[in-house]
Amino acid sequence: MRPYLRYIIPILVPLLILLLPASAFPVEGLTVIQQRVIAIFLLAALCWVLEPIPIYATSVVIIVLELLLLSDKGLYLFRADEGQQHFGELLNYSDIMATFASPIIMLFLGGFFLAMAATKYRLDVNLARVLLKPFGTQPKYVMFGLMLITAIFSMFMSNTATTAMMLSILAPVIALFGSKDPGKIAFALCIPVAANIGGIGTPIGTPPNAIALKYLTGENMITFGEWMFFGVPFVAILLVFAWVLINTLYPAKQEKIELTIKGKFLKTPKAITVYVTFALTIILWLMGSSHGMNSYTVALIPVAVFSLTGIINKEDLKKISWDVLWLVSGGIALGLALDQTGLAKLMVHSIPFDSFSPYVVLVGSAVLCLVMANFMSHTATANLLMPIMAALGMSMTSLVPLGGEITLILIVTFAASLGMSLPISTPPNALAHATGHVQSNQMARVGVIIGVVGVVMSFAMIWLLHLIDHI
Repeated sequence: MRPYLRYIIPILVPLLILLLPASAFPVEGLTVIQQRVIAIFLLAALCWVLEPIPIYATSVVIIVLELLLLSDKGLYLFRADEGQQHFGELLNYSDIMATFASPIIMLFLGGFFLAMAATKYRLDVNLARVLLKPFGTQPKYVMFGLMLITAIFSMFMSNTATTAMMLSILAPVIALFGSKDPGKIAFALCIPVAANIGGIGTPIGTPPNAIALKYLTGENMITFGEWMFFGVPFVAILLVFAWVLINTLYPAKQEKIELTIKGKFLKTPKAITVYVTFALTIILWLMGSSHGMNSYTVALIPVAVFSLTGIINKEDLKKISWDVLWLVSGGIALGLALDQTGLAKLMVHSIPFDSFSPYVVLVGSAVLCLVMANFMSHTATANLLMPIMAALGMSMTSLVPLGGEITLILIVTFAASLGMSLPISTPPNALAHATGHVQSNQMARVGVIIGVVGVVMSFAMIWLLHLIDHI
């Protein structure tokens, strides 16, 4: 694509949508406000796919445009027809602004604090050292150990940070393999694959999970512990499959490898505070709401403890992935606009989804999400699809026997995390590709197979959960 087109298309298409008369849309009863939401949605989609600006900047633009065009405190020019039937309902400005401090954002912030403290006090490296000991020196078993530890870490830490740490531990090991040894490819590939899969295991493992929680409320609510109840077995089975696949495609010729990770557990008061807070937070998360707190409230405990004790100082705060938090908040704002203006419901009702088989809808949604997630950010994919899927899940009566809205949202969430075929699909893939040991076609072979198998597995898992629910 010509470079200037990626800047022009995201501006021209939404402008065209804004200027068209309402009668030009094949939807009955479209309001002015809903037409503006379509324009903002298309702007977001085009900016996230073509990336003329950083993807987190797109999220900020979404929130500002919603405040200007859709809110009750927007530009007067855009509120002139307020009160007329064709205009629609304006959104409350504070609801739009609150997406920057949504409970989902706080959950992620707590996760970031835990991960930063663990890295700062070398808890992650020391745990890796201890946990890798039982796996011996045979390459395939060492690789399984590495994948297991990477997956466990990426359940509670950023997938990107986990991959960067594990690849740095692995660098001297990969150097031991001969230049033609497929083991080199296998070891460089196993880390991003394990990080991508591991993130599925907890609500804070990856942003699409957090976005899904935004729509799993009320009677559909899933707690931290409940998510892990089905997420961890899913991760474990898919991880074993990925290990067998990588070993089959790229078997190591070298018979023995030695992993030497230096370091020991720190015994300082601050380090002990980190260990205790880390363990306590995870235990409280796993206990669900039996102690009266939800996972969002628990997430702020490490934020308070680490700030109070100086474990995380103001210099550390600058290193938090604010871009991820902004990206998620933009998605929440987009979902808010689609939901509260009634556009998502209107779009879903204007297509006769009930005449389709629920299986076709589920498979189609999963495939669409998997394909999109391979070519653009997983978070952006979830941001775009989740509000539409939530409205679709609520309106399709034929989906009810299969679990309704929960089934559709979980299928799409898992598919978003399974897009890992290309170096551009996820930051862990990009880091592994940057080592120079993995070619794009090798990554694609493994990524496509794991993505398809993972989606099929997610169907099987949700079917099992549905069966258990009815026993």
